[in-house]
Amino acid sequence: MTERQRLILNSIIEQYAEVASPVGSSLLAKVFGVSSATIRAEMVELEHLGLISQPHTSAGRIPTDKGYRIYVNNITENTDHVLPARRAEKALAARVQGGGVPERTIRNAVDTLVELTHNLGIATIGPQLYMSGLSNLFGQPEFVGGNQVRQIAELLDNLEPWLREAAPNEPLSVYIGGENPIGRTAGASLIISRFRSPFSDHSYIGVIGPTRQQYRDVMSLVRHAGQELEEALYV
Repeated sequence: MTERQRLILNSIIEQYAEVASPVGSSLLAKVFGVSSATIRAEMVELEHLGLISQPHTSAGRIPTDKGYRIYVNNITENTDHVLPARRAEKALAARVQGGGVPERTIRNAVDTLVELTHNLGIATIGPQLYMSGLSNLFGQPEFVGGNQVRQIAELLDNLEPWLREAAPNEPLSVYIGGENPIGRTAGASLIISRFRSPFSDHSYIGVIGPTRQQYRDVMSLVRHAGQELEEALYV
């Protein structure tokens, strides 16, 4: 993949996250200052690489799980340069620091993530999984079909035992679409941060939403939530 193709892929992912509809060549031509024909040729190459797809013959392109993975890996590799917006960071810190008892502190952090990311928020509190923001999740245009709703329900039903058994050990883990251990065809992404709590050395906080995500911001906020919780619970 050339550097220009990488930048076009990034633009398709970021534009698609904003508008929730396939991204056309004419829009990208304006962004990159080249002809639509040039963009279309690059899109064909990205399709051959399996990084984008065309849902309809006359439509623009949308990212594939493989395309999202390359994008997310690039964010992870450059994590030192990724910071959430200061306002969001301060809101999260304030809610966590003022939580009081551990259970309330964790719930506050989840509820704040829901407000900031517009996803479903989750956290493990002892042997239970706390969830908030179901209406956010099922309000997304991706989840209007009955089969995807069932897949999401399966993911949620089995998430807590999977977390307990698999115990992801990275400070931040991102499972995109088919990478999810359950509900692989739901078109959802799971972004979770591990943190230490009085309940377990492997507690988790994160979000579940469509694969169409503002990954840079959401990953940064989830990571920050884990760090804030660990600091607040072990003062």
